[in-house]
Amino acid sequence: MKRYIAAGMLVAAAFTFTGCGGSASSESSGTSTPTPSPIPKTYTNEELTSIVAGLKDVQGQPLTVVPAEQINQGLITAREMLKTAVINPPACNVLADNNSQVPEGSTYAAGTTQAAAEKTATVITVFAVKDPAVMTEQFNKSSDALDQCGSFTVELKGQKIAFQMQPLDAKTNGEDSISAFSTQTLPDGQQQASVTVTGIKGTLAATAVKAGAGLTAEAAPELVQLVDAVLARG
Repeated sequence: MKRYIAAGMLVAAAFTFTGCGGSASSESSGTSTPTPSPIPKTYTNEELTSIVAGLKDVQGQPLTVVPAEQINQGLITAREMLKTAVINPPACNVLADNNSQVPEGSTYAAGTTQAAAEKTATVITVFAVKDPAVMTEQFNKSSDALDQCGSFTVELKGQKIAFQMQPLDAKTNGEDSISAFSTQTLPDGQQQASVTVTGIKGTLAATAVKAGAGLTAEAAPELVQLVDAVLARG
């Protein structure tokens, strides 16, 4: 059962953490001279790791920073899983197609915390890109997908996970926010629930995912606090 739960969390995290993947181009039209845009803020992996290291969960516990090698391996694993995943309805393939690549030059960091009493785990990922247009484009695609894919299945190596997703009205202090409550029915019939909150500020995105068997949408406010703490430091 544990491997199915891990797979469910990995897929859910992949849909959010790499949700700013892909590429974007900038075009201008007409003959007028464009106004120079402010230089987007950039972040190193070390800077993002420092932000994560300063976070605490709702119980006041410091988050455990995920080693860079583990993040990189997780991204590789998630991409490989999504390459072979069969998603139905096919329209929801956008969740995998748009989220399977990380733009060149991106930086990221992650941290985790666990609540033993309620048997939940929380993962926060901080992701930065060079071009804010990339962030905006992929955010819009993820938002559209959330509206269209309230119910879908993901088949991984012959094992099917059924997802039910509903948008939540949980807003961060970022320029854009997206949040959702999801339940995953695993191949053995067990159910896993997760709450996801993402906030964006310029070239910086923070996503907090909390998962557990008995989790409800009421976990959203504590995730908003985590995301806001990242954006305030960014």
